[in-house]
Amino acid sequence: MRQPTRSLSDKFFLVLKGMAMGTANKVPGISGGVVAYVAGFYEEFIYSFQKLNLKALKLLAAGRFRSFGYYINGRFLGLLLLGELISYFTVSLGFDVLISYYPILVWAAFFGMILGSIYYLSRNYDNWSRLNIGLLCLGAAIGIGTSLLDPAQDNTNLFFVFFCGMVSVTGMTLPGLSGSYILILLGNYVLLLVDSINTFLKTVILSLQGDFTWWNDPLHMDLLVILVVFVFGSLAGLISLSHLLGWTLKHYRDETNATIIGFITGSLGVVWPWKEETYKLNNLGDLAFDVTGNRIVENYERYWPSMADPQTWIAIVMIGIGFGIVYLLDHYGNQKDPV
Repeated sequence: MRQPTRSLSDKFFLVLKGMAMGTANKVPGISGGVVAYVAGFYEEFIYSFQKLNLKALKLLAAGRFRSFGYYINGRFLGLLLLGELISYFTVSLGFDVLISYYPILVWAAFFGMILGSIYYLSRNYDNWSRLNIGLLCLGAAIGIGTSLLDPAQDNTNLFFVFFCGMVSVTGMTLPGLSGSYILILLGNYVLLLVDSINTFLKTVILSLQGDFTWWNDPLHMDLLVILVVFVFGSLAGLISLSHLLGWTLKHYRDETNATIIGFITGSLGVVWPWKEETYKLNNLGDLAFDVTGNRIVENYERYWPSMADPQTWIAIVMIGIGFGIVYLLDHYGNQKDPV
């Protein structure tokens, strides 16, 4: 795939898209792949990860770093990764606070963005054969079914952790399927995205202070090993799934796009604004807490809102704002690449 020439403004907006993608990936129920799909860089994203293959490994091993970077579309991936890293320490932290204090309004904005995505993707899709409609319904059924599953218990088995890593990247590569939410269903969201990451950050801080006592802490070391296995699983899943999706997009483009629109439609059940969190209990029946002292979310109970509640109308406005954000993204994309 020939690498496109990008202006400075294109690079800036690509970093912003990476920030949006990173924020979406962190929130359970939201798929970063939706951002890539709606913002128009999904196929380049998939094809770039396809280049992480044996040839790329040979270039890297030979010390041909410039050729390696060009081969894997490194500037594109680097700008996206930069945006995701910036997001993790800035925007996504802000969303954590907003969701804590205004959960219904934040979820309403997300719900509106998903609705807008479905509308504009469907509007631009023009091959509604019976097969493709069936694939759309199948994708929607999978998305809705995912939201109705009960979560499993946490599992520290390294083979299962590796599997969790492979599954967790679906939020990046398959629009509409949230990797974070799937980790909740698998029971390992807190273990992999909270406890192990906090342990890694603690390791870095202690090491910079010259304190290496963590090396003799069995629990600390176990969490670091779990994190390493999870990362390798994520890389394996990202590379293998991107190859599969690249192949389907090349040979079955319309069918793949119809299924993706179905996945996004099905995700509406996960991001439904009016829901209450249910929290995990320990063996004694009391609330369970993670290492940072926060209650562990186990699942969500959804309900229909009261139209007499003023907050319901504010949430509806937020849905409209979310829809409008996608409209602006779509309008910007058409201005940049008019049909």
